[in-house]
Amino acid sequence: MSGQNKPAMQKAILVGIQLPKMEASEVQSSLQELSRLVTTLGYQVIGQISQKRGSTKSAQLLGDGKMQELAKWTGGTGKIASLVDRKKSKAALKWEAENEEELIEDEIEEDADLDDELPSDMKEKADIVIVDCDLSPSQLRNLESAAGVPALDRTGVIIEIFSRHAKTKTARLQVEIARLAYLAPRMREANMGGDDREGGGGKGVGESAFELDKRRIRDRIKELKTELASISNEHEVRRARRSQELTVALVGYTNAGKSSLMRALTGSDILVADKLFATLDTTIRPLYPESRPKLLISDTVGFIKKLPHDLVASFKSTLDEALHASLLLYVVDSSDPSFRSQLQVTQSVLAEVGVGEAPFLLVLNKRDNLTEEEQQKLQEEFPDAIQISTRNKEDLQRLRDKVLSYFESDMVDAEIFIPYLAQSAVIGDLRQKVRVLSESYSELGLTVKVRAPQNAVDQFQQKIEKLTPKRR
Repeated sequence: MSGQNKPAMQKAILVGIQLPKMEASEVQSSLQELSRLVTTLGYQVIGQISQKRGSTKSAQLLGDGKMQELAKWTGGTGKIASLVDRKKSKAALKWEAENEEELIEDEIEEDADLDDELPSDMKEKADIVIVDCDLSPSQLRNLESAAGVPALDRTGVIIEIFSRHAKTKTARLQVEIARLAYLAPRMREANMGGDDREGGGGKGVGESAFELDKRRIRDRIKELKTELASISNEHEVRRARRSQELTVALVGYTNAGKSSLMRALTGSDILVADKLFATLDTTIRPLYPESRPKLLISDTVGFIKKLPHDLVASFKSTLDEALHASLLLYVVDSSDPSFRSQLQVTQSVLAEVGVGEAPFLLVLNKRDNLTEEEQQKLQEEFPDAIQISTRNKEDLQRLRDKVLSYFESDMVDAEIFIPYLAQSAVIGDLRQKVRVLSESYSELGLTVKVRAPQNAVDQFQQKIEKLTPKRR
């Protein structure tokens, strides 16, 4: 209601880990990206902590000193509460012996910071801790115990964003599969101290509550995959119908401007938002004004560093549009200093789903945010790329011309003769699917000069031969 105050935005503290061979600048860049992800979720980032560590294998992700520093941000104790005094198994003792050097290295480096500054008078307290790496179930539990607030890792953040932005049935199925796969191994830690009694009746030993929940998740994932497979089959049928048409797929990092470019090239009223992962579904629209032959443009889900493998696997059917595209447009935000590494992420994810050697054109977007000198340097570094701003009509026309010229380079000019008997069945389809250069009529029929792929010319010739009676 208008008279009521809006609920206060929850506050987050970010945690980064600098592993060996990592530069401090890499950690800061990754934390900046994590900050954008967290902001997309609706949290306010109030600070960050980072630490050098030999590895991320230790059950205590941060050293004692850093854990105490984190507790000042959250109001926690900084100490990990022991749930139960358990006797270590032989396997656990063996693992500790094998990794003794690595664990000692961690402890030595526990106070090797990245020049973090802790405010002397912190009036704000964080409601959640968000870590810029994947956490094991025990690490998650220990961190929450010491901080006294919930904790979330990078994968959890990304999955939550996907979950909120999924609108279509396909996207919701894909995200739920990834979410359940993420939650399954974390269930035991979440249920520690809870009811783990045996359940069920009948013969034999019953299942524990944990085992029962785990089986339910496994069955649910199987059910979701079956449902997704049936939808994917429908997509394959539609894709097969478009197999003879030219297609261009927009691919790239999240928030690089793909949806804005899609809207500008097709005139479609699709969602454009300045936030990460605004687009999760593939949208396909014809180039507008329409070209001859017809050209279809598809917008795809954006990528990001450390994109969870389960999400890549789940969204494989969506990314198949890129796999079957005639041309890829790699769209990057050229005003972002890290766009080169973002381009590498895009290429590696596409290679993971089998789109390795597809023809592509590099589109350096948002050039209106650059100086003329910066644009000149980019032109020298990427001579084959095209620099555009989606707000500039001349830039969009140049891109359109370049894409059309790419396809025309593989086309041939040919004359197709259509007898009057076959004209009604052929001419409409011909004008829709190929570029007509000229038409001339004679007593016997119509001669059309076209520019089209050779296979399209051959198909029309074969169709005309079938419709034309042979002379005896």
